[in-house]
Amino acid sequence: MKTNRIIIYPKDVQRITGKSDRYGRLLLNKIRQQFSKEPHQFVSVEEFCQFTGLAPEQVTRFLND
Repeated sequence: MKTNRIIIYPKDVQRITGKSDRYGRLLLNKIRQQFSKEPHQFVSVEEFCQFTGLAPEQVTRFLND
């Protein structure tokens, strides 16, 4: 049984965008700044979608593969 994750990692950003792992880390840091999060806090799928304008259905498809 697969579980649905609610957290986005740099590797997920890499798979979604086709860009590098470094780009994924930088993008997640920008999202943390936008949502006033501390560096140790996670970025949720919802926050990632709000920031990028992508639909949650599109993003979760990449997380469940």
